[in-house]
This record gives sequence, structure tokens and C-alpha cells, in this order.
Amino acid sequence: MKIHEYQARDLLSAFGIPVPAGSVITDANDAVKAYDEVTSNAGSDLAVVKAQVFAGGRGKAGFVKLVHSAADALVAAEFMLSNKMVSVQTGPEGLDVNTLLIAEGVDIADRPASGSQPGKPDEYYLAITTDRNTRRNTLIASREGGVEIEQVAHDTPDLIIKQPINPVLGLQPFEAREVAFKLGFVGKQVNQAVGIMLKLSELYHDKDCSLAEINPLIVTPPTETYPNGQVLAIDAKFNFDDNALFRHKDLVALSNPDDEDPREIEADKFGMSYIALDGNIGCLVNGAGLAMATMDTIKLFEGEPANFLDVGGSATEEAVTEAFRIILSDNAVNGILVNIFGGIMRCDVIAQGIVNAAKSIGFSVPLVVRLEGTNVEEGRKILQDAAGDLPTLQAANDLGDAAQKVVAAVG
Repeated sequence: MKIHEYQARDLLSAFGIPVPAGSVITDANDAVKAYDEVTSNAGSDLAVVKAQVFAGGRGKAGFVKLVHSAADALVAAEFMLSNKMVSVQTGPEGLDVNTLLIAEGVDIADRPASGSQPGKPDEYYLAITTDRNTRRNTLIASREGGVEIEQVAHDTPDLIIKQPINPVLGLQPFEAREVAFKLGFVGKQVNQAVGIMLKLSELYHDKDCSLAEINPLIVTPPTETYPNGQVLAIDAKFNFDDNALFRHKDLVALSNPDDEDPREIEADKFGMSYIALDGNIGCLVNGAGLAMATMDTIKLFEGEPANFLDVGGSATEEAVTEAFRIILSDNAVNGILVNIFGGIMRCDVIAQGIVNAAKSIGFSVPLVVRLEGTNVEEGRKILQDAAGDLPTLQAANDLGDAAQKVVAAVG
């Protein structure tokens, strides 16, 4: 489960992590009032208008705007709420924008120039996630905040700091302090940064996060109250473990179906996991690992998967029928590959369910089915006998054979 930036900022604030003031609107006519609210006590006329969507690249797409007046805030809000946001992460179809965050603008201090390198904004990256290699939650930090951290890790891995977190003791103050010094914080900035790291670690654990990210974490110019500048979280991103949501009714309440793909919502009702991709070969598989292998094999034979769909280890005929409906709701799908391993379920039962589902829906695209496991021969015979009524149906002997057949069938 994901939440929007404005919700993430509220969560940070609830755990004592400082964030600039902000106001959320869904109607452009409320932009003037929201602007006045966030700038009234700020001592500056600077504010930022941000589209609240589950995609990156907002700034380059024109959906993050710095404004210096209520009139400018209104113009920005009207533009964002009446246009789709198109970025590298949305695809050409773009995303509707239904919610905006109007937040207090914050000046960012410049780091001193170093050698031939000019000074640049004092921005940092801070996150906690699970390191699969060490099987421990890990604090990840970098002086290169405000940019794509994946690119930083690829080009300059020495700029990435990793601090493993003890699963029993949690992140310790001395560990956070060491990270703060490595990041280059000085004076009273150090204690501020340490406090934010410890609180972020507490939040990550208490809310069963799979990712807790602050990007950027910034330092403001010096003031009388903060002689070394104040350390603030400007933007945040959270992912939560779906399997733990039963413990967090407050997080579930933050979810808005309008922000989710309706196909994902429908799949979830039947205990299935669905993620849309941009290919033309639909995939229906039981088991997440097998689904990944299926997509890889399709790519191996120069095909493009249209989705990830895991129907689970004990899928019913009803679930299989619904899976077909979800896959075929994507107009880009020109063929479907079904890859089932009959472990908990018998292949003959699965095969009959596939045949019944295919007949009830009516197929006009190629359907390639690969079965393996318990009663596989009986299952293959059922598919063979059904070929007369389902001319688009082909049985495959193994995964490679199935992938080749479906790629050839869709051209």
C-alpha cells in the first residue's frame, strides 16, 4: 500500500519530524485560501503547488510549481486539476490529478563551494528499507538528495551510506550520529538529523513499512533560532506491508480507490495480485515467483508481458474466470499465456476450470496453456478435448514452449 505526499507529511509530523506547513485542496477555487493559510506565518510569500499522484517526474512535467502570490497559486491549481500529468513514469496516457498540496515554500541553504565545484543546495536523501542480502532493515543516506537515488547509487556508489539496524535494539543514537557526521552535518544540525533518523526508524517499525523515504531532507539558511540552519523533511514516500494492514486501520483509511487501478482493486477482491504492464501478452499464473519467471521467459523470446497476475496457490474456477476478465479488459492484450503448477490443486481440476472460464467469457485472442504437476496428463487431455470448442486454445509442453507459442501467436 502507498500513500500520497501530503499523507506522508502528516505521518512524519505525527512522529515529531519537522515538515513545512501545508494545505490540501481538491477544488482550484480553494487555492487562494490555502495559499494564504500556509504563508500567513511563514514570513515569506513563497509557496509550492504539488500534484498528488503516484508517479514521479512531477517537476519536469510542470506539476510542481513555485508561486509568490495567491493569483499564481490559483493559476497553477487550475492547470493541474484540469490536465493529465504525463511523465516518464505515467506513460503517454498520463494520470488524472484530483488532489493538490499547497505547502509553505522553504529557502534551502547553499553548501560552500569545494575546489572547482560550485556551491549547491544543501539537500540529503534518507530512507529505511529491508536489505535482502543482509536480511535486516537498513538506514540508507546520501548527501545527494533531491535527485534519483538509483542513479546516484549507479554512478557514485561511494556516496551511499548504509547503516544496518539491529532487529532487537533498533537504530541506536550513536549509529545515527555516525551517519550524520558522514553526511557532513555540523553544529546543532547533528542533533536535529540524529533525531529525525531515530524517529523515522520508530515510524518504520511501528507502521510496518516496507519503505520510509525522505527526499529531500534539507537545511535552511541560518536564523536566530537555528544558527546552523534547521533540518526539515520536504518530501516523503511510504510503502506499507499489505500483510500487516490488519493492524493499522488508520493507514487503511488513507487509501482512496480513485487513486488505484480498478483492475488491481477487483483482483484483490478474489485474493489475486495484479499489476498492469505495457506489453501485449496477458499472463495468468499461480505463484509470484512463477509469474516472474513466466514474464522473464516471454521477454527471452522477444515478447512483452501485459501484466503480472498471481491467482494464488488454490485458485477457484470463479477466480480464474475473473482473472481472464481482468486481463482482457486491457485492450492492448493480443494473447494470453496461462502457466499453472498443480501442487495444492490438481491439474485436471485447473484445466476444467480454465476451459469453463474460457467458454463463459468467449475468447477471440490466442490462449496458450502450460500445466505441470499433479494429474498433469489428465489436465492436458481436458485441454486437448476442448480444442474443438475453443479454436484459439493451444496446449504447451513446458514454459519455453508456451512462451514461444504465445509470442508467435500474437505476431
